[in-house]
Amino acid sequence: MQVLSLALALAAATLATAQPQSQSHPAIIHNRDPAPAALDHNLLHHGCRPIDKRTRHHAHPHRRQVTSGEGDVVGNSAGASGAGYSCDPTKCKLPDCQCASTAPPGGLKPEDTPMFIVFTADDAVQTYTVNAVNGFLQQRKNPNGCAPQMSYYTSLSYTNYFNVTSLAVEYNYEIADHTMTHVGDPPASEVSGNLQAINALSGIPYNDIQGFRAPFLNYSVNTLKMLHQMQFEYDTSSTSSVPVTDPNTDAFWPYTLDYGMANDCLAVDGICHGEPKLPGLWELPMYAIFDDKGAAGAHLMDPWLDDKDANKVFGWLKNTFLDHYNGNRQPFGLYTHPIHVATGYPGLDDPTAQIRMINQFLDWATTNSSMQNVWIVSNRQLLAWMKNPVPASQLNTLDAFKCGTPNVNAHICNGQLVNSDLIEHCISDTPGDALNNAPFYTCYGCPSTTPTPDQPLPNQVNNDQTVRTRISNTCSTAWWDPIAAKCLCNGGNCAFTDATRSIGPNGQNLTSSPTTNVQGSDTSGKPRDPYTSFNNNFQNGARRSSSRIVSGLAFSCVVGAILGSLAL
Repeated sequence: MQVLSLALALAAATLATAQPQSQSHPAIIHNRDPAPAALDHNLLHHGCRPIDKRTRHHAHPHRRQVTSGEGDVVGNSAGASGAGYSCDPTKCKLPDCQCASTAPPGGLKPEDTPMFIVFTADDAVQTYTVNAVNGFLQQRKNPNGCAPQMSYYTSLSYTNYFNVTSLAVEYNYEIADHTMTHVGDPPASEVSGNLQAINALSGIPYNDIQGFRAPFLNYSVNTLKMLHQMQFEYDTSSTSSVPVTDPNTDAFWPYTLDYGMANDCLAVDGICHGEPKLPGLWELPMYAIFDDKGAAGAHLMDPWLDDKDANKVFGWLKNTFLDHYNGNRQPFGLYTHPIHVATGYPGLDDPTAQIRMINQFLDWATTNSSMQNVWIVSNRQLLAWMKNPVPASQLNTLDAFKCGTPNVNAHICNGQLVNSDLIEHCISDTPGDALNNAPFYTCYGCPSTTPTPDQPLPNQVNNDQTVRTRISNTCSTAWWDPIAAKCLCNGGNCAFTDATRSIGPNGQNLTSSPTTNVQGSDTSGKPRDPYTSFNNNFQNGARRSSSRIVSGLAFSCVVGAILGSLAL
């Protein structure tokens, strides 16, 4: 709480004191592109090998190494029997407390439980990675006609902050914390600094940044305590490494740490056997993919990099998914570093086969008439359901699963691409400033230098000599005007065009006729837009519907090479 209070205090201080800077200060220029030399600082050469940096591997010989294209190491928890975990379900009750369990929450039967495919991305947010993610998701529909959501664990280095704003507003993706400079077992300044930078430069309210994933998945008991102190809602750095078909599986549904951790017990010192007790902090395990070796062949992030034979990896995904679906339906994870599946990025092997395979898997999982109630979701949506675990047929009763476009008609810089003419292009005249290593755009005022853990909120230096006001925590991103320093709606005045329809069977993929809906209730219409497989159309990128983006608008202001950290 002290660190979060410090973050809020620093943000308020910056908002109150930000003034136009004189030209004697390092100037931010808005009409030129980064120097070509910046392209050498690319995401594919950024020292991203977890096997080198995840030092706890060397201290724990029980860890199993899995390449994941990055030397990833999958933690061994010794399964349920080795966790020393005990929880009293008569005292630990939803929505505030949940015991670690392999059974569906809320006493649901597996056949009534939705099968969630959790889609996440890590690291820098730039045009290449945005296009890669959208190429998998934006032509799809969940059973209620809504486009899938996903979680983006964002680091500061090489991130284009207008892209972050756009992900939140245009696509309703979850934006979460992944530290500023991508360090394992991070100090508080790395986590709180990133929280402040995302809030200040992307306009994401503090209350909307609720999740954290440790770089390299390298966390400690102190990391968990720090997240609890900062009032994060969840961590998702731990691993489920025992197959769901094993009686000793550690594939627990998300749980709170009221009674300690139940995953990674042999990998992280000071956890499990009842520790650490952090009431209300949720742990969302990452669920491994298994090859034909079973528990000895676990794969976690980017499993398509572990074997060049895409058909073989497709088999791993299908078999693991079926084990989850035919069992207790624990979530199935697709955990990505999207630069690996970005098309046209210099120095990257052609990812065509991998892209085709991932889309083939998603087609198979979401359109198979023999497997119903399959949803592609973010961790934010998964957690909303965990707190209120309704049957799959009732998911439309949860706001987190509905979809709607904010009815903002004003010309304001809010992440909507139709308003991209209002963004600031930030480039520093200071030699060697990392601000120039990647395209850097924002609605909320250019920093005078690269934000750092020691100085996450540099003063503004805008080319037009104006000061843009950072978002109020009582406003939503879509309605905040940073130029006028005004929130355009409050509470019930925030209207959406609702596209949610009645839940249908897998593969139907129909949408409702849009209607204006202020209260956010379910508005079902006549079904239309039959599903079309886009396994062969991925090169065209995401074909976004008119309810999410103005058709034909070119995102020309955020071009350039994706630069950032490759690691977990």
